[in-house]
Amino acid sequence: MTVTRRHILALSVLAVVALAAAPLRAASPELDKVLRQMDEAASRFHSASADFAWDQLTLVVNSHDVQNGTVYFRRTGSTTQMAAQIVKLNGRPDLKTLAYDGHTLQLYQPRIQQLSVFAAGSNRGQYESFLTLGFGGSGRELAANWDITFAGYETLTDRGQPVKVARLDLVAKQPSVHNMFSKVSIWVDPTRGVSLKQLFAEPTGDSRTALYVNITVNEAVEPALKANTPVDPKDFRIKAPAGTSIVNH
Repeated sequence: MTVTRRHILALSVLAVVALAAAPLRAASPELDKVLRQMDEAASRFHSASADFAWDQLTLVVNSHDVQNGTVYFRRTGSTTQMAAQIVKLNGRPDLKTLAYDGHTLQLYQPRIQQLSVFAAGSNRGQYESFLTLGFGGSGRELAANWDITFAGYETLTDRGQPVKVARLDLVAKQPSVHNMFSKVSIWVDPTRGVSLKQLFAEPTGDSRTALYVNITVNEAVEPALKANTPVDPKDFRIKAPAGTSIVNH
């Protein structure tokens, strides 16, 4: 199976219904406040983990593909690394592992014993826009890469508790990202520097939505990674078993 852009981008995205507030201008005091909070959270952020539901909507056939699993993030300098263990597709077992070390994206599919490898290169901005967006990044970094509109505060739920989140509507400054996503919205807890929800809208009308729950911040990522994924916790790279075919893209 050749991994296409659709397979990679499917790593984004389930919706939690919340009250929408009237958008404010990007230069609003509330946006400034949220970005400052994200700056402060980024200075403390080391790692995070969460359970996810990623929902890919194909509009023309009104079809949803929902993947469930656990995702891990680790911040090293200005780079956020990510690993995800996908366990279900549309409610059925479907094991896959994804890892991004800041330079290379890997997708391991044990069912067909294949490891697909993508060098980020000039596509790094695209990869990071949907793999690590809203986890550990500072407000300054967000404003450098996106035109931001503050769309109000909402309340989502994590671990059974209400969480006040800021909805930020984003338009990419990088043309290659903007061509991929006409608009991105993130529902971010600025005090922890994590997203509880993300929505990626494509020019075609397709969309990807992500819901994150059971979020932990700055707890040990390495033991969880080692126990649940074939990802080396030292460098967030997949160690595939012997006999795995490797496909470079």
